[in-house]
Amino acid sequence: MLMRIGQVAKRAGVNVETIRFYERKGLISQPLRTSGGYREYPHEAIARIRFIKRAQELGFSLTEITELLSWQTDPRATCADVKQKAEAKISTIHGRIKDLQKMKRSLEQLAAACKGSGPLNDCPIIDCFETQKEKED
Repeated sequence: MLMRIGQVAKRAGVNVETIRFYERKGLISQPLRTSGGYREYPHEAIARIRFIKRAQELGFSLTEITELLSWQTDPRATCADVKQKAEAKISTIHGRIKDLQKMKRSLEQLAAACKGSGPLNDCPIIDCFETQKEKED
């Protein structure tokens, strides 16, 4: 059973523009078109779109998702390939978490140093930003 783009979008939990974007990026195949120009998708498109969205939610880039999708049809691809990709993503996430924790600590220190009153030119938070800019120049 073929479905139009609106039906696929609703069932996959995305908007129509997301589907068009995935088409342009080559993540999903260009659909057949009716004589009236409407896109008609096979039911399998829903599962593929859900796969893409879930992988994005887990932090995979569209390039990485393209690779994961290609492995599904590659007889040489193994579970070990996917596991390695997932472990690399975990490592990247750990790095981001460390960076975010450092940012949080810095902001907490700045917020604690700020009285929350007085003129802006006495604000240690603004002063920190201006001091940082001078270091970069």
